[in-house]
Amino acid sequence: MRSLAAALLCLAALAGPAAGQDLVITGGPIYTGAAAQPTARKVIVQDGRIAFVGDADAPFRLKPGTERIDLKGAALFPGFTDGHAHLRGIGERELSLNLEGSKSAAEVAARLKAYLETRKPSGPVWGRGWIETGWPEGRFLDRRDLDAVAPDQPVLLTRADGHALVANSAALRAAGIDGATQAPAGGEILKGPDGAPTGMLVDNAMALVARLRTPPTEADRRAAFEAAFRVEAAYGWTGVHSMSVAWADVGLLERLAAEGRAPLRVYNAVDAGEAAPLFAGGPRATPDGRVTTRAVKLYEDGALGSRGAALFEPYADEPGTRGLVRTTPEQMRATMDKAKAAGVQVASHAIGDRGNANVLDLYAAVGARDLRWRIEHAQVVRPADIARFAQLGVIASMQPSHAIGDLHFAPARLGDERLDGAYAWKSMRDAKVLVVGGSDAPVERGDPLIEFYAAVSRRDLAGFSAPDWRPGQKLSRAEALALFTSAPAYARFAERELGTIEVGKRADLSAFSVDLMTAPEAEIPKGRAVLTVVDGRVVYRAH
Repeated sequence: MRSLAAALLCLAALAGPAAGQDLVITGGPIYTGAAAQPTARKVIVQDGRIAFVGDADAPFRLKPGTERIDLKGAALFPGFTDGHAHLRGIGERELSLNLEGSKSAAEVAARLKAYLETRKPSGPVWGRGWIETGWPEGRFLDRRDLDAVAPDQPVLLTRADGHALVANSAALRAAGIDGATQAPAGGEILKGPDGAPTGMLVDNAMALVARLRTPPTEADRRAAFEAAFRVEAAYGWTGVHSMSVAWADVGLLERLAAEGRAPLRVYNAVDAGEAAPLFAGGPRATPDGRVTTRAVKLYEDGALGSRGAALFEPYADEPGTRGLVRTTPEQMRATMDKAKAAGVQVASHAIGDRGNANVLDLYAAVGARDLRWRIEHAQVVRPADIARFAQLGVIASMQPSHAIGDLHFAPARLGDERLDGAYAWKSMRDAKVLVVGGSDAPVERGDPLIEFYAAVSRRDLAGFSAPDWRPGQKLSRAEALALFTSAPAYARFAERELGTIEVGKRADLSAFSVDLMTAPEAEIPKGRAVLTVVDGRVVYRAH
């Protein structure tokens, strides 16, 4: 996995007006994503839009000051859009205790110790990014892992999926959690044989320690968004569908756009608990189209890794549980009714087969056909329910990298039979379901090349795939390209403006050092973004 440190130094200046540039781009293969003209050798951009797509030698009158860009063999594509991410969380990962890549509980403790020694924080310490898959300890983190290096200072470390965290003993004491504490509905407090909390809080139980977090200031949130923009532009993303957005962040993002400091296109799905202003005022967008807020995010269940995904039958590796339903059907229905009345899109988190079926039932009852409502993740679905996605016109917003991470534990969680509908994006597409590709960053790294590789290879980054990991669910290169270009454009109601390289559309473009359509699979994640263009403006250029 490549470092972004050097790449971030090459970012184009983000301040100032977001005026488009006039560009001529040649020197590499160009994949348009358009059926009528799938490839080209030259693209011309004028006034922020595509003015020409065709042969490298075709004549075209250029405006004075047009910049010529030589791809030098890199491949150009329609702008890649991350169809599901958490934009502020991406920035916060860059600015806080990042536990991504920790290979053991002992390494987490060592990273925590180093953080405490170098940063010397005075209040509760929050971190994120650990996942126990493949650890020699073969278990979740435990409060005692953290107590050894932080006996008196509260520490709370969120699992990579964001659906569980571990709190040390000091944090549990500060939150008033002990063996007698009852978990809230839709949550779980894991306990040891002695009845004492292990420190693991799952899904809604994480709310019990929320008051220990100091609310970020606007300056903190601004810094996080600006860090996220730098990271995403350097990866080659031109846009992000940002999930579970706080209402205050909508206003902040709109101000950043007005200041010319929103270099990427952001499509917000507001957290359901803060959506009242959206329902009252309806969908909204900044004049330049950089920030659009048109969706509400709901949570049906939890995550598979922490056994919070709602299943019809018990977990194969823990028969005593079938997962968690985080929001009651009555609450879900009430929010959906408000969204429909306000013309607001609904994006519902559902991972388990029971969770997905519950959401489909609600969408059918509300009458959501052809409203472009979405299910986020759709990881484990009964094969019979895949047809229901198509019948209801429900968008499946899926993250390919989940399949290459989860393959190391999902078979144990689910057993073999349920794998038929697990991470089944090919079955979805074959059933005429629109599948949108995303990364779920900061749950995953957020690199579009990893996501594309996962979609076409169904192997982890070391080339491994379990024998029973349904290789028939792999996508073709063209299908994978659509996941990150035309599909997210449609999902945000912008297919006439975005998603393909065609004359008249907005000039959102991504160029990578590797040709995604022809390179050997193993070479895809070794590439890097070399050019990111939004509205005809170069927002990232590698040097």
